[in-house]
Amino acid sequence: MKILGGKYKGRNFYMPAGIRPTQNVVRAAIFDLLGHDLTGLSFLELFAGSGAVGLEAVSRGASKVVMVEYNDLNARTIRENCELLGIELGGNFSLIHAEAFTTIKRLSEGHKPFDIVFFDPPYGQKMAKKTLKLITSRDILHPQSWVCVQCEVSEKLEIPENLTVLTQRRYGSSYLTLLQRVVEK
Repeated sequence: MKILGGKYKGRNFYMPAGIRPTQNVVRAAIFDLLGHDLTGLSFLELFAGSGAVGLEAVSRGASKVVMVEYNDLNARTIRENCELLGIELGGNFSLIHAEAFTTIKRLSEGHKPFDIVFFDPPYGQKMAKKTLKLITSRDILHPQSWVCVQCEVSEKLEIPENLTVLTQRRYGSSYLTLLQRVVEK
């Protein structure tokens, strides 16, 4: 796999065996929707797998990127990918080797919300709906934050009242849904 844009454009990174990676066309679509320049924005990637989307966010200038991955092999691969690209973990770029739901709860206790949250949970487990609900019930989003969800077509998302759907696109067996937080004035 290759980084598609930004500082590390064209650079290769490792893909752990046995995962369903976010394909190049979908990664390109994510950053077409979010914008190609993420300078100054904070980015959270849950269920990070290889870290492909988080690494892309680093490459495109995000000032803070947190990748969350529970699986030992995948977390090790993310560390190796960061080393390969010369991204120093710690400080503004971090890997949390823990379960996503527990991490969302912990992050909300820190009261440091994110500008963008992306997640692509394992398919066949109906985790997208639960993740979306937990993200919106915890204090991890800024007033105008974006939430980008990739989930299988058969999983029907229930959109919480404090989010609005900006777009939804189908890519093969998955939907890519971009939402934005709605704040009452």
